[in-house]
Amino acid sequence: MITTLFVANRGEIARRIFRTCRELGIATATGYSDADANAPHTREADAAVHLPGNAPADTYLRADLLVKAALACGADAVHPGYGFLSENPDFARAVIDAGLTWVGPPPAAIAAMASKTRAKELMAGAGVPLLAPVRPEEATEADLPLLVKAAAGGGGRGMRLVRELAALPGEMKAASVEAASAFGDGEVFAEPYVERGRHVEVQILADAHGTVWTLGTRDCSLQRRHQKVIEEAPAPALPDALRAALHEAAAQAATAIDYRGAGTVEFLVSPQGRGYFLEVNTRLQVEHPVTECVHGLDLVAWQLRVAEGHPLPAAPPEPTGHAVEARLYAEDPARDWQPQTGLVRRFDLGPTTPTGPAQPMPPAGLRVDSGFGAGDTISPHYDPMLAKVIAWAPTRAEAVRRLAHALERARLHGPVTNRDLLVRALRHPRFQAADLDTGFLDRHLTELTGPAPGGVAEVAGPGQAEEAGAPEESARAEESSGAGGLGVRLAALAAALADGCGRSRFGGTRYGGAWRNVPSQPQTRTYRSEPDGTEHEVRYRLTRAGLDAAGLPGVRLLSAARDLVVLDVAGVRRTLAVSAYEDGTVYVDTPPPAAGPPGQPTAYALTPLPRFPDPSARTEPGSLLAPMPGTVIRLADVAEGDAVRAGQPLLWLEAMKMEHKITAPASGTLTALRAAPGQQVEVGALLAVVSD
Repeated sequence: MITTLFVANRGEIARRIFRTCRELGIATATGYSDADANAPHTREADAAVHLPGNAPADTYLRADLLVKAALACGADAVHPGYGFLSENPDFARAVIDAGLTWVGPPPAAIAAMASKTRAKELMAGAGVPLLAPVRPEEATEADLPLLVKAAAGGGGRGMRLVRELAALPGEMKAASVEAASAFGDGEVFAEPYVERGRHVEVQILADAHGTVWTLGTRDCSLQRRHQKVIEEAPAPALPDALRAALHEAAAQAATAIDYRGAGTVEFLVSPQGRGYFLEVNTRLQVEHPVTECVHGLDLVAWQLRVAEGHPLPAAPPEPTGHAVEARLYAEDPARDWQPQTGLVRRFDLGPTTPTGPAQPMPPAGLRVDSGFGAGDTISPHYDPMLAKVIAWAPTRAEAVRRLAHALERARLHGPVTNRDLLVRALRHPRFQAADLDTGFLDRHLTELTGPAPGGVAEVAGPGQAEEAGAPEESARAEESSGAGGLGVRLAALAAALADGCGRSRFGGTRYGGAWRNVPSQPQTRTYRSEPDGTEHEVRYRLTRAGLDAAGLPGVRLLSAARDLVVLDVAGVRRTLAVSAYEDGTVYVDTPPPAAGPPGQPTAYALTPLPRFPDPSARTEPGSLLAPMPGTVIRLADVAEGDAVRAGQPLLWLEAMKMEHKITAPASGTLTALRAAPGQQVEVGALLAVVSD
C-alpha cells in the first residue's frame, strides 16, 4: 500500500493529485524550484524539498534530484503528473531502481512510445490505422501540405506546417533545433497534413491482470500553436461506427505494448470520417477531468490502485451527459498568444468548486483545477496555464452554456488572460454546431479577439436620443465594445465615480432622488485601457438633477461607492464592480448585458493617466523591446548596418515553454542589435533598433 506519494511535478497537476491523496489517506510530498518557493503546490504538500534553480533543466527535469528528494521525504511511490519527466523511461527506471513504486506504465511501454516514428512502426504492425511518414528528400508537390513533427515530444514544440516544397529543408532544421532544446532529441519527421482534421482521443486504463478499459472519446480540436485550449467528452458528431473503430484501435495499441495505468491514444480524424493513429501519451492527460465527469470516476485514484496491484472491474462505468473543459491561460491571443507574467491580484471563478475535488462531478456541475490563486505570481519559467474550468451537464448544449456563463462572470485581476476568447469560442455558432477542426481558432481568430458586435442597448432611452440630437442608429452604434465602445466608456465612468467616492467623504450619499453634498464642479479623468492601450477621457458633473456625463446623455447614476457603481443605461440597470489596487490599476467587472449578441467583454482593466505625462518615458522610434521576460535562443543572420524589411525575423525568444519570433517593425537599417544567444531579458528590454 502507498503511504506517502512524491509528486514529481508542480502547479495544477500536483494540486490535483494531492486532492485525491487526501481523500485516500495518503501523505504527499513534492519538490520545488526557487520560483515555486511559495507556490500553491509547495504550500499544500505535507513535505517539500528545495530544487535549487529555476530552469526546468536544473529542477523538474533532474531525475537524480527528484529521486533523492522522494527518498528524503520518506515517500514510497512517485507520480510524475504530466509534462517534464512523465514520459521518460529512464526516470521511471530510476524510481523503480530506488525501491519506489512508479505510478505509471512500465518503462518498456513508455520507451516503446517515446519516439513517434518508432511508435508508428509498432502500431502499423498491430494493425492500427495511421498516416505513413513522408521521406523529406523524396517529397514532391503532390505530398503537400506536410506537417513536420518532433519524434520525441509534443505540446506543439518542434512542429511546423509546410505548404511550399522549397521551405521544407529550412523548417526541418528549425524544428530539429527546437526539438533538441525542448526534449534533448533533435529527431524530426514529416507526414501528410490533413486539412480540417479533428483531434480525437481515447482514454485508456489498464491493470496488470489483462483488463483494458476504453473510457470513451474526447475532442481536443480547438488548439493554438498545436496546443489544446478547449476539450470535451464525448467527442461530438462522430458516427457510431467510427467511435467503435477508435475504441478498438486504442485497445489494440494498449495490448501491443502491454500497457498499464492511465494513458491516451490520440487520433487524427479526416473530414471523410477516417481515423489515423497519432501517438500514445503514456501518462495522465491535462484534459482528463472531462472523462472523469462523464464516467463518474477518479482517474488518479485508479492510477494509484493499479500501481498497488489492484485489478480493474471487468467493465468501466457507463458514460452520462457531456463535459467541456476550457484552459485559462495567462496570455494575449490578440498579440500572437503572447504569454503574460506578474501578480494575480484576484482569482474568483464564482460559485464553482474552488480547486476541483477528486469527486469527478461536483453537484454544481462546475469544477476548477487551478495552479494559482489570488496573491500568487505567474513566473516566466513555466507554462502559462492558470486553471482548467470544467462544466458538466446532461447535454452538450447545456454544458457549453454553463461553462461560458461561468467564465463570463469570473473576476480575474492581474495579467491578461484568454478568458474573452474562450467565451466567444464557446458561443460561436460553428462550435455550438460541433463543426470542429484543428484550424478553428486560427481561422476565426480575428472575430474571436476583435471588437465585439454592438446592439445591446441604446445609450439614450426612447425619446431621449432625439433630445440629445442623436438618431437611434447612432445610439445603437455606440454599444460597440471596441476601443471607443460603450462598454469601456461605462467602465471608465464607473472608475472615475468610484474614485470620486474615495476622495470625498460625502461621495455616494443619495437623498430623495437627487445628489447632495457632492462636488458639483466638472470632473475629468483619463484612463488607458489595457492591454490595447487606447485612452478614454471621462468628463462628468454631479448636480441636483443627477449625473451629467459628456457623451453619455442616456446614462443615469443610481448609486456609487468605492467598490460598486450602479448605472441606469437607457432604462436598464447596470452594476459595475470596481477594484482599485496600490499601483493605480483599476478593474471594472460587470455581468454581460441581458440582451444583444454574445461575446461582449465583461471586464476592463484601466490605468489612470497623469495630467502631465513624463516626457522621459519615451523610446527611440524603431526600437524593438522585449514583449515578455525570457531567453534569447537564437539570432537571425543579420548584423548592425544591414538593411531589413518589415516583418523580417531578427531573433527568437523563449518564454513559458513557447518560442516567440521578434520581427522588424518596419523596413529600414538595423542600427543596433543588443541581444545575444543565451541572454536573459526582462520585459521592456531594448533588443534592437531599426531606423528609416
